[in-house]
Amino acid sequence: MPKFTDVRLPVVQLVRISVDHHGATDHGPALDEASVGFPERLLTAVVGPSGAGKSTLLRCASGVERPSRGKVSRGSRELDAMNERELMELRGRYVPHPPALPPALTTYEYVDRGVCATDRTARRAAVLEALHHVGLEKEADRNLAGLSAEQRMRVAMAGALPAGPRVLFVDEPTDSRDGAGSRRITGVLRTLVEKAGRTVVVAIRDPAVAARADRAIFLVGGRFVGKIDRPTAKEVAAELVRRQP
Repeated sequence: MPKFTDVRLPVVQLVRISVDHHGATDHGPALDEASVGFPERLLTAVVGPSGAGKSTLLRCASGVERPSRGKVSRGSRELDAMNERELMELRGRYVPHPPALPPALTTYEYVDRGVCATDRTARRAAVLEALHHVGLEKEADRNLAGLSAEQRMRVAMAGALPAGPRVLFVDEPTDSRDGAGSRRITGVLRTLVEKAGRTVVVAIRDPAVAARADRAIFLVGGRFVGKIDRPTAKEVAAELVRRQP
């Protein structure tokens, strides 16, 4: 498959951000002047070993965590200039691992919480569309407590879809021990980009998942150290081995 360089403007831009909450250790800061942009309607895989700073990067990009230094912008606006409502919308686009879901709610009820529309018909349509994108229409009436870990991750992604910025940050969504579940999650990530028109950023260690991304960027020790457009699993695995700290 041919390589490419994408020229689309970034939906979210991070400029020389540093996070010092691990600065007192010998391992240095969680992020160290990391700069990156996430172009619209692309699936970007942030790849690196455990402790590389991937989760911290996603939390900063989504406004969940403030960097110690540097600038985070969504479109033409810096996060520091956003009001609380705008920040809450952006923070809601971050899907942690594992997602914290209220076990007593049904799948439908959980996704419905994120819908802005007040009209009952419009709300229902938005919920069902979100569940359709993650392949859980038939699980709408099931309690979250009865779902598998992989299904709960898909519900969490569905809950981030109905309102707010059209960007989604997903932290380690797959379990490498469950190949079928990982493939379903990866298929959902591609669907969100190609059919739902979302910009998706996923933190991942699994080369097979990264290979489904439009590009893989490599984070080691809080710094970006490389990028591969349209990566293959073999390329990602080789880069991870080469970049081992």
